[in-house]
Amino acid sequence: MLTLRKSQDRGYADHGWLKSYHSFSFAGYYDPAHMGWGNLRVINEDRVAPGTGFGKHGHRDMEIVSYVLSGELAHRDSMGNVVGIPPGDVQRMSAGTGVQHSEFNHAEGQTTHFLQIWIEPDATGISPGYEQKTIADTEKRGVLRLVASPDGARGSITIHADAKLYAGLFDGAERAELALDPARKGYVHLVRGSLEVNGQPLSGGDAVLLEGEKRVALSNGDDAEVLVFDLAP
Repeated sequence: MLTLRKSQDRGYADHGWLKSYHSFSFAGYYDPAHMGWGNLRVINEDRVAPGTGFGKHGHRDMEIVSYVLSGELAHRDSMGNVVGIPPGDVQRMSAGTGVQHSEFNHAEGQTTHFLQIWIEPDATGISPGYEQKTIADTEKRGVLRLVASPDGARGSITIHADAKLYAGLFDGAERAELALDPARKGYVHLVRGSLEVNGQPLSGGDAVLLEGEKRVALSNGDDAEVLVFDLAP
């Protein structure tokens, strides 16, 4: 079964300095029909104005992945990490027993646009952890590149969750297919452009929820950047 979730049906919050679309219930946005999908709990598409950001705040027992699309995200945390996250980098923070962090946009005149992704861990109470890797566009061109996995396979970041995350860039005749276990769940989030997923046309911000499907087939992309999740039931 394939269920389309249109971009305009997401929750939206405009805080002035932050404009955020919520794929699932988050903060002031509550929709009992969209509380998550499998162990995927949050996908927020955030745009952070120059000179602003998220002050120090805490998390526990969650795998948090940041995927920067444009601008740069300045990250500081209680584990001692002080880093910039540019486009092309994938960052993982395991909150575990508890971590404090902040995220800011220090670039003058440039909005930071990124996806904040939360995946429920397969074990609680682990030690907090941090990882960041650069995945070049050439590695994502016309293929689904594994960028997060439980075992760090193929140079992906390691998440403490029963989930895999793939990223790809598609134009024209470029096509890709990913086998799925029908007993698991899949989720496709189109970051930008247009793309067909199992024959279903998507535009930027749209998503497809998959259940009982044996594959994800991507085709007919136009400046498309896409994330594909293989998730626990």
